[in-house]
Amino acid sequence: MALENVLADPRRLVLLYGTTPPRATTPPDRIQLAASRLAGRVANLPLDGLVIYDVQDESARTAEPRPFPFLPTIEPPGYAALLHELTGLTTVTYKCIVNETEATWPAWLDAAHERYGVRYLSLVGLSSSKLARSSIALSRASEIAAAHAAGFVLGGVAIAERHSAGRSESLRIIQKTERGCRYFISQAVYDAEPTVRLLNDYARDCAERGLTPQRIMLDFVPVGREQTMAFIRWLGVAIPDTTAAAILNDTAPLSRSIAVCRDILHRVLDQPYTGQLPLGLCVESVSINKDEIAASIELADALLEVAREYGLEVRQSLPG
Repeated sequence: MALENVLADPRRLVLLYGTTPPRATTPPDRIQLAASRLAGRVANLPLDGLVIYDVQDESARTAEPRPFPFLPTIEPPGYAALLHELTGLTTVTYKCIVNETEATWPAWLDAAHERYGVRYLSLVGLSSSKLARSSIALSRASEIAAAHAAGFVLGGVAIAERHSAGRSESLRIIQKTERGCRYFISQAVYDAEPTVRLLNDYARDCAERGLTPQRIMLDFVPVGREQTMAFIRWLGVAIPDTTAAAILNDTAPLSRSIAVCRDILHRVLDQPYTGQLPLGLCVESVSINKDEIAASIELADALLEVAREYGLEVRQSLPG
């Protein structure tokens, strides 16, 4: 079944695996090797697709120093095409519109479709208003992409931590849906409460307006090192101090991280909206360390086990 149809099926849990492209300086043979290794790692997971992130500097977003230096990567559309060729899986390509203008954006969309066959496109706005300058607004970029002849299946981001009485992330999701978004991928979840609050309010807001809720995929990432913890916190992921300490002080931090994620998913799914909202999971690896990369596969299996406990249907057949 095409991912587009799966996204629209409320009975199905969508499972995605997220990755970042290799560094821009990586030789072609090493890019091929990285893609082949990833294809091998995910071969036994019942995935509905792969997510290829668009890595940006983001230093303007916060005064805190970046834990790791920013190193540009190859363009996500090209890496997405390579991964699709190797795995047969649908790819969801992230695109940050920070360097696009009203004039350049249509040409980027043309090239992404015609050269790389991009169809599932997840748009990300500016990390800081300081970067606005002449960049196209996310709302306008979404409208142009939605009207493009390629028929892009558009997605957006959902960040539960910014959902509040004064700034409703639920209503922002509804507004993005009106501009063409058909699925949303969350920021990494390490605190159940904000996500539960957002999903509860989103289910309520859709019901009050007579709207069909769109797919929301919850992102999880394993953490086993202090440097990795610092990095994802720097990216804006909310991790309570007690949770961070419990993971890093454990004799097996990666196992503890997976256990924490399992518990969070239990608490997120143990709510009335689980039967009302089409949900999904996205597991990603933000690390170059082999143990954390391997743990991402273990984490995916652990989260699927939790999802099945709540009667959520998972893809049975594997690609190829």
